Amino acid sequence: MRILVTGAAGFIGSHVAETLLKRGDWVAGLDNFNDYYDPARKRSNAQVLAAYKDFTMYEVDLRDELGIRQVVESGRFDAIIHLAAMAGVRYSIARAPLYTDVNIRGTVNVLEAARHAAVPHIVFASTSSVYGKTDRLPFQEDAPTNKPLAAYPASKIAGELLGYTYHNLFALSFTALRFFSVYGPRGRPDMMPYIITDSIVRNQTFKLYNAGEMHRDWTYVADIVRGVIAAVDRPLGYQQFNLGRGEPVRMADFVQLVEDLVGKPAHMETPPAPASEPPITYADISKAQRLLGYNPQIPVNEGLAHFWDWYKEYVLT
Repeated sequence: MRILVTGAAGFIGSHVAETLLKRGDWVAGLDNFNDYYDPARKRSNAQVLAAYKDFTMYEVDLRDELGIRQVVESGRFDAIIHLAAMAGVRYSIARAPLYTDVNIRGTVNVLEAARHAAVPHIVFASTSSVYGKTDRLPFQEDAPTNKPLAAYPASKIAGELLGYTYHNLFALSFTALRFFSVYGPRGRPDMMPYIITDSIVRNQTFKLYNAGEMHRDWTYVADIVRGVIAAVDRPLGYQQFNLGRGEPVRMADFVQLVEDLVGKPAHMETPPAPASEPPITYADISKAQRLLGYNPQIPVNEGLAHFWDWYKEYVLT
């Protein structure tokens, strides 16, 4: 297959692109290498991908309508995996214009380019945050998503809705994947596994909301990648899937696992959770299991050990 991966230099995108290349696909990556976190980390990920002969990287911003159109029209792609976005619930709180511009207008640019180039299938990275604060557990794909707690999930809900519009009007196959708390090697420095690990290593204090009495459905990146590729290989018209592990972990226990790996105690502030944070995320993955053959393999203790090994090799050295 010929596949375009937007956000290919990022955490999840670099793993997706490398896995596709290893199985023999021709992959183009698209990334703008912005400074939301250190661009050198993204450049390092891109160097890994550049070692494969069937990989091409395009440095283009999602907001560049003409640039996106040119990349898509030149590629003769069988599918687009649209992972590029402004990420982060907390960072989005006071930045709704930026998230609207990048995540909504940028997604329209990708959809328009796909329509004009007759790309038949798009896999879209959404988020578990679309469910907001709900008592309906576990989270199921047919649950209401009309009360997002911050601009980031609001922008992802908009992306899912736009995907349906293009499916309805132009017969584009569109699969929205709602990722649940992804972690693992190459993890972003703004994400909690990295923050907790780095803070413990450096004897620094970090914030753990509600004294760790919150739960997150931590999902190892290799499991997410398998779900993404299964969705690429199975165009199903218009669908939404949860990609999680289905086993929420209490955050205080998550910190304890990291403390045990690092061999040092954590230093924490424990303020109340802000309005942007739901008390729990919990994926019902039965639909993905049934239609995508999705079956997460890596429990959180094993996944964190892999993350710690990566951290020691690439961050501490």
